[in-house]
Parts: sequence; C-alpha cells; structure tokens
Amino acid sequence: MEGKEEDVRLGANKFSERQPIGTAAQSQDDKDYTEPPPAPLFEPSELTSWSFYRAGIAEFVATFLFLYISVLTVMGVVKDKTKCTTVGIQGIAWAFGGMIFALVYCTAGISGGHINPAVTFGLFLGRKLSLTRAIYYMVMQCLGAICGAGVVKGFMGKTRYGALGGGANSVNHGYTKGDGLGAEIVGTFVLVYTVFSATDAKRSARDSHVPILAPLPIGFAVFLVHLATIPITGTGINPARSLGAAIIFNKDKGWDDHWIFWVGPFIGAALAALYHVVVIRAIPFKSK
Repeated sequence: MEGKEEDVRLGANKFSERQPIGTAAQSQDDKDYTEPPPAPLFEPSELTSWSFYRAGIAEFVATFLFLYISVLTVMGVVKDKTKCTTVGIQGIAWAFGGMIFALVYCTAGISGGHINPAVTFGLFLGRKLSLTRAIYYMVMQCLGAICGAGVVKGFMGKTRYGALGGGANSVNHGYTKGDGLGAEIVGTFVLVYTVFSATDAKRSARDSHVPILAPLPIGFAVFLVHLATIPITGTGINPARSLGAAIIFNKDKGWDDHWIFWVGPFIGAALAALYHVVVIRAIPFKSK
C-alpha cells in the first residue's frame, strides 16, 4: 500500500527532470541549469508502477474528449450548406486548439499531456520518455480517439454521420497527395517544435523572468495550423484523431489517403525532434 501511495505521489513524471511540461516546467527554484539525462530506452520498473498505468488512462480520457468535442464541432459546421449559421472554419480551429490547451493543462502533471502519437513519437526521439511508455501512450491515444468518434456517431445517428463525412481526414479536391503530405509534415513540425520549445528546461531556466504556461502556446499552435491546413486535408497532425474518425466513418473517403495522416505527422515530429536536439539544445546557456 505504501508503494502504491508513493507512485501516486510521484505521478507519471517519475523522472521529472526529463519530462518538464506545463506549469511544472516553470516551478524550479534553482535557476542554474543542469543538463537533464536522457530517458532510458526501456524502463522495466515502469511496468510495476501504478503511475505508469494512470498516465495511460489520462491519455485515453484526454484523447476521447478531444475527438468528441472536435469531431462534433466539425459535424455542426458541415451539416449547414451555407456555413453562415455555424462557427465556420475559425470555430473548428478554435475547437481543436482550445481543447488541446485545456487537456494539456489538465493532464500535464499526470501523463505529460501528449494526446497525440506524433507528439509522443517526437518526445521519444528527443529521449524524453522510454519506448515502453511511448508505445503504451500511442495505443491508449488511438483507443480513446476511436471511442470519442464513436460517441459522436451515436449522437448524430449512422445515416447523418455518414452523410456528413464523419469528420474523417482526406486530401480535398484541387490538391494532390503530395500537397496533403507536405501540409501534414509542416503542420506537425510546427506543433512538435512548439511542444519542445514550451517545455524545454533550458529555456525555462534562461527565460525564467518571462512566465510561460506551456499549454497556451501548444494550443495556439494547433489553432493556427488548423486555420492554414483545413482547406487542404481537414488538418490531421494527429494520427490518433485521423484513425479514430476513419474507423468509425469506415468508408473509402476515410481510408484512401489515410497513410498521409501517419507518415506526414511522424516525419514532421522527427524533423522537429532533430531540430530541437541539433539546434535549440546546442544554444549556449547563459543564466540571467
């Protein structure tokens, strides 16, 4: 019992020096920067810790809520032919960005607030979490996304849900698959680059005089990327979001270009991780 209570006290960030995120990233009293050690590839002790499974549950619930709100918003816009009585593209972008802001804020102290396999993949490449935790997060994120889209279908009804496209991602008319892939790569790069920058311990120490709430720039990045790429792909930048909608919609439209919404985000996340490690972390640190 004491061990379990200790796990709960430590939370998901057992290795907090490797996973600063949210307000935890700005709570260090010591302003002198110490290079955090990389997360091990495998961490067997995680599998016996309640905090590990609690973090996965948090990722499941967060991704479930994310898909529920965002896809329901998309459905509300698509059903109106004129779009004049709906929130429009700007409203969709705000729904996605706002939910990410709220959910990252709520789950940062439990799981790190990834809510996106591409973010998890990028942080794994940046040695912020173990392979075991990365795979576990991705599975829970995808399951949460499927359930979230399923609830939306239950509310809308099978016929209307199918007629409105189910919120599934696809390359829109007038754009090529290459256009869609490029949009997903760049959009995910913007998101994961923002995640790295907003949660970097070196930046927190160097710019400690500037209060930064990490979920805010992350959510705003999602909002801006959606504004730019909704006309091209409907904006994926989150493989779990695309998978959940595709599985529940389950028509050719959702599957024809589905590979783009995995390959693009993973390439974008890898490039962001590489840029962070090679360029950002290489900047000399000067304490103020």
